[in-house]
Amino acid sequence: MDSSPALRKCKYVFLTLPNYSLIAVANALEPLRMANRLMGKDVYEWALVSMDGRPAEASSGLALSPTGSLEKLAAPDIVFVCGGVKVRDAVSPALIAMLKRLAERRIPLGALCTGGYALARAGLLDHFRATIHWENLSALREEFPRVRISDQLFTIDRDRYTCSGGTAPLDLMLNLIQQKLGVRISKLVSEQFIVERVRNDSDRQYVPLRAQVGPSHRGLIRVAQLMEENIEKPLPLEKIARMTGLSRRQIERLFKRDLNCVPKRYYLEMRLKRARELLLQTAMPIMDITAACGFQSPPHFSKCYRNQFGHPPSAERKIAPGRGSGA
Repeated sequence: MDSSPALRKCKYVFLTLPNYSLIAVANALEPLRMANRLMGKDVYEWALVSMDGRPAEASSGLALSPTGSLEKLAAPDIVFVCGGVKVRDAVSPALIAMLKRLAERRIPLGALCTGGYALARAGLLDHFRATIHWENLSALREEFPRVRISDQLFTIDRDRYTCSGGTAPLDLMLNLIQQKLGVRISKLVSEQFIVERVRNDSDRQYVPLRAQVGPSHRGLIRVAQLMEENIEKPLPLEKIARMTGLSRRQIERLFKRDLNCVPKRYYLEMRLKRARELLLQTAMPIMDITAACGFQSPPHFSKCYRNQFGHPPSAERKIAPGRGSGA
């Protein structure tokens, strides 16, 4: 069986940049270890490398060993560039040249946390969909217009594998494990790490509103906070206006200018997002979710949900297992 294509051993290489995110790397490595344990054999192997072959210091001040040199390794299945804070300072001409050589050898490339910045600087994400930590989304969009930046948790586009930071690499690896070993093993790995649901590439990373519009937009942020605090019983816009000291017209202008939508639509999408979380992460009946998210009736909820996600809420829990859900 080991010689079959499905069980060919995969080798993932993690290229650690100075000040990389340790949590992102750990969340990428551990699912591979657990998959090997559950399979009873090594179907994955991995290596940590750096530009000079010495352990790079993470943003926490810690370093992982053993760390080797990328140049001395045989062709891996994917090389993940692992970034963190001060990623611009970590991207050197030597790193860019190395990444370009890997691409010329047709080695698939990935990125964890802010590692996507290095791939973008090397021109290796041009015309690809890609994901990066939400703190860097706006800057990357401005600096690299040819990269199709997404706010997804992770993105797989041909031979590019990019994801946000924190726990997002865990979801990326669980999805790669599912592709190689099937839903059952992916779910077993997620259960070992007390993960209630394996998120997929249709899930979005949470981007705080202050990161989207800037901290100076206090009025808009306060309006959004009131909406989030009143999901079960949505507030009329007139009441929100009174509570924030803004006029209805001012609120509408703020949403149009900074979010390119009307307040009513923003509020609805917020409630639908909460409903989807409840569907996927709890066993609540749809009737209860309808009320908890401020919808007048199940038919109204179902219509809004279908318009937003392409299927009714009754189908969400059936679809989720096929996407690798651990719920």
